[in-house]
Amino acid sequence: MNLDLITPTFIIGILTATIRLATPILMVAIGEVFAERAGILNLGLEGTMLMGALTGFLGAYWAQNLWVGVLCSILVGILFALLMGFMSITAKVNQVVAGLGITILGGGLSTLLFRFSFGLRATPPQISIFQNIPIPGLSEIPGLGTILFNHNILVYLTMMLIPIASFLLYRTRFGLAVRAVGENPDAADSRGIDVSRTRYLAVIIGGALAGLGGGYLAIGNLGLFWTQMTAGRGFIAIAVVIFSRWDPFRSMLGALLFGFATALQLSLQTLQAPVPSEILLMLPYIITIFVLIWVSKRAEFPGAFATPYNRGQDK
Repeated sequence: MNLDLITPTFIIGILTATIRLATPILMVAIGEVFAERAGILNLGLEGTMLMGALTGFLGAYWAQNLWVGVLCSILVGILFALLMGFMSITAKVNQVVAGLGITILGGGLSTLLFRFSFGLRATPPQISIFQNIPIPGLSEIPGLGTILFNHNILVYLTMMLIPIASFLLYRTRFGLAVRAVGENPDAADSRGIDVSRTRYLAVIIGGALAGLGGGYLAIGNLGLFWTQMTAGRGFIAIAVVIFSRWDPFRSMLGALLFGFATALQLSLQTLQAPVPSEILLMLPYIITIFVLIWVSKRAEFPGAFATPYNRGQDK
């Protein structure tokens, strides 16, 4: 292993990449916090992210406008959220089965539509991504400026979502309703809260951010689309939500942990570490699994987590 490459610049590069790689996980996790706080477990995030990545890429590619891609990603995320909501809230299908079905649908449909759009190519089509926007003054701070204040607009928007989501969840009537229907929907219903409507809104928020999280991969990070490019990030986001104990601020820590593990394994490959590449590729997921096992022992799930609500059933 070439240790001479480990310089302050190299370390700054790892930490900068940590934030960039954590962004899609954090974006999806923030949305899923709302869904799970409302009692809905959406295992369809992986498929929603894939469709968000595809439609974001196609929208930006055809319109030659990255913001059109952002809008397309959000819209398809909302559509998949409505599908999840219909199955889990209206039809009261088992949420695990419904979510896995959506993930399978999103994975297959995204591949099919991409091949319909471009056929089989040796070189996949590419687009320009959002460029970094250095924040004047702050980006010039040695080391810290590069790590925190020299990213693209989607990274900054994701960081802004953390306090916004926290305010909505803990300081508004809507947030109170979300937490109430997730803990005790029967009591919430008796207080005049529309359980189904609140759960639908929470799932839609989660779906919109999941679609945007997938879109970020294509139009904010890589500039291209390939099948299964999310690589399990939707499931990682669910793990981050549990790690955070359903709190937007703590979800940032879980996302950064995964981002750091991913950046570290890429850096270790650059250093030609004497470790099989397959093990390095597994590193982020191994760390996530161990953290999830450790945290889940103390996690207190919402009282009505993954439980359909039948009005008047327990009265």
